[in-house]
Amino acid sequence: MKYEIQGEPMPVVICQLEGGESMITERGSMVWMTPNMGMETGAGSLGRAFGRMFSGESIFQNTYTAQGGPGMIAFASSFPGTIRAIQIDPAHPVVVQKRGFLAAERSVELSVFFQKKLGAGFFGGEGFIMQKLSGSGTAFVELDGSVVEYELQSGQSLVVDSGNLAMMDATCSMDIQMIKGVKNVLFGGEGLFNTVVTGPGRVVLQTMPVSGVADALAPFIQTGSK
Repeated sequence: MKYEIQGEPMPVVICQLEGGESMITERGSMVWMTPNMGMETGAGSLGRAFGRMFSGESIFQNTYTAQGGPGMIAFASSFPGTIRAIQIDPAHPVVVQKRGFLAAERSVELSVFFQKKLGAGFFGGEGFIMQKLSGSGTAFVELDGSVVEYELQSGQSLVVDSGNLAMMDATCSMDIQMIKGVKNVLFGGEGLFNTVVTGPGRVVLQTMPVSGVADALAPFIQTGSK
């Protein structure tokens, strides 16, 4: 499979497949394809289907296969930002935000990823239930806004505002830290909690999460509806 990512700020990844090659996607992200791309929809095993639903994706998974020769298929971003190609192998699984998975080669497996610490579950927003990409092959993920990467050493941590954590190596861990000081909580405008990511591993941050845009627009939408 060969691919090319085009367009800003609403990118699309255009994939060229050899005959018999397949790609998977969890939602309606396909935007165009050649007529010989056959589609098959299935839920797979009950456990994986439930995991996909719990991680914010559809129960069903679409598989597109080039039939009778080479084919082309394109998958588009649903929000202004970036599409990244990630190389997955059994030794290096990757964890991405909910709804971050766009498409992948059929050999890549998508499952739900839970943080072990309950604090991350109750207060971490995107952090508790994320998606784990494992297996082998190329996967494409959708990131919101611009992207900044950090390589954390073992024991090195980074404090991140909720929603800005887009992706991390599965070797990283995450916990929730409450903001200290009553005035900081009441008047700081940063909410009650931050996410703390600890290495070793790569951490990918996004500058404009969908949740942040929704919060910023909410007062204007409410005012306009009156």
